[in-house]
Amino acid sequence: MNPVRKQRLLVVLAVLIGLGIACGLMFYALRQNINLFYTPQQIASGEAPLDAQMRVGGLVEPGTVIRNPDTLDVTFGLTDGKGRFTVHYQGILPDLFREGQGIVANGTLVSRTRFEAEEVLAKHDETYMPPEVQEALEKAGHPGASKADPKGGDKEYTPSGY
Repeated sequence: MNPVRKQRLLVVLAVLIGLGIACGLMFYALRQNINLFYTPQQIASGEAPLDAQMRVGGLVEPGTVIRNPDTLDVTFGLTDGKGRFTVHYQGILPDLFREGQGIVANGTLVSRTRFEAEEVLAKHDETYMPPEVQEALEKAGHPGASKADPKGGDKEYTPSGY
């Protein structure tokens, strides 16, 4: 083989190996930061992985909000009409958080019935519901699905509710 061809081949191989390593590191970093969305029905049926970071959404069940008067611990039930689990959160809830309200929580699924939330997001106004929660409620046939914003929802969830 010609020495010039051999040198070009080695350079091309080195570039390909470098790109492979860079892509592998990038995918590894992204894998740790991906938060998939799951509904209460998917969690109850076992589709969601345990001990993984995720987003969950649904309606806060009436009569399930329990606040510890000495700490910022809050426990409440989250449902979509077909599945249910308990969310544990330590912190100040958004001002718009209340029973019957659609919320999205970020955190870790500890068991099929317990979710440890790091962040709880409440909707902006009375008519908007995020598309993921809206779709999940419609599939479950929940009566809360009719409360969604007919314009499609150009608003976002924020921790403070503003």
